[in-house]
Amino acid sequence: MRTVYFDYNATTPLDSQVREAMLPFLDGIYGNPSSVHHVGRRARSLLDEARERAAKVLGSKPSEVVFTSGGTESNNLAIFGVARLLKAKGRHIITSVIEHHAVLHCVDYLEEKEGFEVTRLPVSREGVVAVDALAKAIRSDTILVTIMAANNEIGTLQPVAELGAVCRERGVLFHTDAVQWFGKEPFQNVQQFHADLVSICAHKFHGPKGAGILYIKSPLLPDPVLFGGGHENERRAGTENLPAIIGLVEALERFVPTPVFAKEKLLPLSQRLRSMAGQLPGVQLVGAGDHGLANTVSFLVEGTDSIALLAGLDLEGICASSGSACSAGSIEPSHVIVGLGVEKKLANSLVRFSLGRETTLEEIEYSEMVVPRIIKRAQGIR
Repeated sequence: MRTVYFDYNATTPLDSQVREAMLPFLDGIYGNPSSVHHVGRRARSLLDEARERAAKVLGSKPSEVVFTSGGTESNNLAIFGVARLLKAKGRHIITSVIEHHAVLHCVDYLEEKEGFEVTRLPVSREGVVAVDALAKAIRSDTILVTIMAANNEIGTLQPVAELGAVCRERGVLFHTDAVQWFGKEPFQNVQQFHADLVSICAHKFHGPKGAGILYIKSPLLPDPVLFGGGHENERRAGTENLPAIIGLVEALERFVPTPVFAKEKLLPLSQRLRSMAGQLPGVQLVGAGDHGLANTVSFLVEGTDSIALLAGLDLEGICASSGSACSAGSIEPSHVIVGLGVEKKLANSLVRFSLGRETTLEEIEYSEMVVPRIIKRAQGIR
């Protein structure tokens, strides 16, 4: 059976050159960077070099780069770290209703367990947060705004620079989960977001799983969420995963300045899928279309649900998603789709195709042939 992989927003295959860069660090360079002997010092030197390489791509200071285990930890460190650091100043946090659960579950916890108040901003039918709505929501006790740069489920791009500028003008810290931005959208330097904290994840742009970065604008020092050692300038305890960090930095250098998700290749392919889906009875496209991520096509199907649709697609070799891979197996409708104002029964039928570097025209043509049949079958139409 052929495999058509349309789930690049969930993860990407490890690039062969990134893998090659990692290999020496899996056996030959095995020292603990915190050890004082020459084996440890060699590892420390290469870790410092990796941090400088990452900072060069980001346009930041090396001290502003904190290596983490991925997007989830980066988001947790940003949100819990800032909230606990600044709680004496205020306990109000602002986010949006369509954030990744790695953000929403953090603010939910702070609200339920630690006495914070959370404002969850609504979005437009396309999933966009209004800049003036953010400006109106900021209060004297607001200490943090956290709004993603690009949505993983529907591909919507937020006006993140404008949102960040409002926060800076009002003296409020701004965090953006940019996990889906890197490798897909134009990147000059980390300052373009006007953010104090930016989350990055390697396996979204052909790096290894288990590696990420939280950019923290100097001199901010969020409270740590992991304890046990003085690693990462006392912001993230734990022996550094040097092979994964090397892979992350290699992927960052290769695939972010010139995005590996080439818009000129992917947009025509996603447009064909969107056109095909949009012409089918009972199918409703969601997201910002051509104004969102060029690789992402999301739609809802009346009269069925995501489980039936994804099973049908998988039987034909097509790997798709019903939204966030982190919510796989959930029987709850996508909170992102509900946040768009879609009623829950229809929201439970989300399908997301996310294309990538290896996507071919032949795969699109195959999908145009089989997807309508799969949808009809799932709807019970013979």
